[in-house]
Amino acid sequence: MKKAAYNILPGTEAMLKTVGEQIKLARLRRNLTTELVAERAGISRSSLWKVESGNPAVAMGIYAAVLHALNGMDKDLLLIARDDELGRRLQDFDLLTRKRASRRKKQSDTGVAQGL
Repeated sequence: MKKAAYNILPGTEAMLKTVGEQIKLARLRRNLTTELVAERAGISRSSLWKVESGNPAVAMGIYAAVLHALNGMDKDLLLIARDDELGRRLQDFDLLTRKRASRRKKQSDTGVAQGL
């Protein structure tokens, strides 16, 4: 079977491996078996193994299901991209570079002065 090609940078791949390790450690700290977590998440044990190894081919929904199966750890997903500093700076820069507000129509241009 041919492996799918993913355009993932080495730094991102390393982060996925770290996330997988953290999920595995959370499972072990809770003394939960792979069978139990996979069953709770509604996935196979091999999919759980892929999550715990940080495989980039695993869908984000499966990561979320596994985190939920670990007693509600999926709430941490809300922290992803919460503080988008770069996006906010770019937005603020765009607001600052505009010289003036858009031109407003005069009342006579809208027909109000003519009684329309």
